[in-house]
Amino acid sequence: MGFRKLKEGLAEILVPDAERIYDAPVFYNPVMALNRDLSVLAVDILEPKRVLDAFSATGIRGIRYALETPAEEIWLNDISGEAFNLILKNVWTNLGLEGSWAGKGRVHFLGEKRVVVNLGDANGLMAGKFRYFDFIDIDPFGSPVWFLDNALRSVKRRGVVALTATDAGVLCGAYRNACRRKYLAEPIRGELCHEAGLRILIGTAVRYAAKYDLGVDVLLAYYRDHYFRAFLKLKSGARKSDESLSSLGYLWQDASGEFEYLTGTLPGKPGPHGPLWLGPLKDEDFTREMLKRARDKVLSHKKTLPFLKTLVEELDVPFLYDTHALARRNGLEVGRLEGIIETLRELGYRATRTHFSPTALKTDAPFREVLKAMGG
Repeated sequence: MGFRKLKEGLAEILVPDAERIYDAPVFYNPVMALNRDLSVLAVDILEPKRVLDAFSATGIRGIRYALETPAEEIWLNDISGEAFNLILKNVWTNLGLEGSWAGKGRVHFLGEKRVVVNLGDANGLMAGKFRYFDFIDIDPFGSPVWFLDNALRSVKRRGVVALTATDAGVLCGAYRNACRRKYLAEPIRGELCHEAGLRILIGTAVRYAAKYDLGVDVLLAYYRDHYFRAFLKLKSGARKSDESLSSLGYLWQDASGEFEYLTGTLPGKPGPHGPLWLGPLKDEDFTREMLKRARDKVLSHKKTLPFLKTLVEELDVPFLYDTHALARRNGLEVGRLEGIIETLRELGYRATRTHFSPTALKTDAPFREVLKAMGG
């Protein structure tokens, strides 16, 4: 199979020239360029010294970290020999560093930045690098839970772990038993599934971190293109982990679409969904700084900037009201979303669009007020 060259951010890389991305010997997904844009912005703000891209494939993410952020030491890892060889080519092409072998399956590149390309299992690499990295990027195919324990031991106690989950069907309840096995949580189907799935992912990470007396602050978490993404900053100490655990709870929804959520580890009535994270999905200052820097960065996805703008403006309260679902559930006509939002604001409530759905809104208004604003 041949290769073709493409540009993403400041990087120019070789990728397999395949008709379908899943047929290629080394995986590259152009849709995830938005994910990588946001990741570069996050690392640029955080300025971690040592960064691990645990599932590098072509090497594009780690190479962009080297080219576009202040990170001093970047590790690119993959278990595939074909990926390893392609990463080496792309690092040589983009960084112009001199490489030297440092044992079987590892090459060190030394220059203004130190870049290490490693051939091996991600869990094995992280297990051998205890409290070494300031920022670890876990972006596997499917669920990240198989790598959470080692990531939490390999990252520094006040470091950042960035998680991607592409098993949306599991987190959204299409495969309920798989969600119970992997995330030890009860998912929900319907219009709340994407936000609930994201909150289940974060809640799982919070519970894993608590074992090591680590708390979690969510810098930014979102759903996009059938994947979930969360940037989680760790806080050291048993008290911090207790604080994070106190933001876990459960969700209930009835046939009309009205929902209720409660914090606590023991749900008091039947039929709960969770446990899941009920705390913030973003740090306001961090997200605004991402948007500010995005205007000056070379972004590779045309929707990165408008998507970030939506995230910044979105009201950060748990769960949403999908106007189409509410209309269907309650026998109402579907009105203009902007009109409903404006009506709620005129009544003194906060209300915004949400990135989870183009037909949904976030508001602090009670359920009955939302129905009234829709004409119910």
